[in-house]
Amino acid sequence: MKDKKTETPEEKDINEAQAAAEVKEETQPLTDAEKLKEATDKYTRLYAEYDNFRRRTAKEKIDLIKFGGEETILSFLAVADDLERALAHHKEGEAKEGLELIYQKMVKILTAKNVVAFGAKGETFDADIHEAITSMPSEEFKGKIFDVVEKGYKLNDKVIRHAKVVVGS
Repeated sequence: MKDKKTETPEEKDINEAQAAAEVKEETQPLTDAEKLKEATDKYTRLYAEYDNFRRRTAKEKIDLIKFGGEETILSFLAVADDLERALAHHKEGEAKEGLELIYQKMVKILTAKNVVAFGAKGETFDADIHEAITSMPSEEFKGKIFDVVEKGYKLNDKVIRHAKVVVGS
């Protein structure tokens, strides 16, 4: 059996005429108005593409300047945590005073770099900025932070370290 449909001579002539008309349309030269429209369209698209590129690179530069030192600051946060623990467990004396001075200087530097600590006892728990380590049954602290295991920090309103907390339930 043949799956091909046989064409009549009239259909063959019509198909050949249509194909010749399509070829003629494709090879026909463009008018000046069509050329102008085509060039204007290309120019508009190219200009829009360049404008998007310029905006994107400007935003990337701003973000790089704003958050470029994030990794370095994260490294210093570990030192700040160690200083806090040392101050909490150290008794009175000159050594504690020295640690307090060093800690205050570090906090001042971090504040100057727009680093802000968050996650205090009694704050409302927010899953976007807090990391719940565990929960503690408490009516007084229901939905609030019961204890702070590790402070959280923001750099220019971007969370760079989530606060590790115990939540009251």
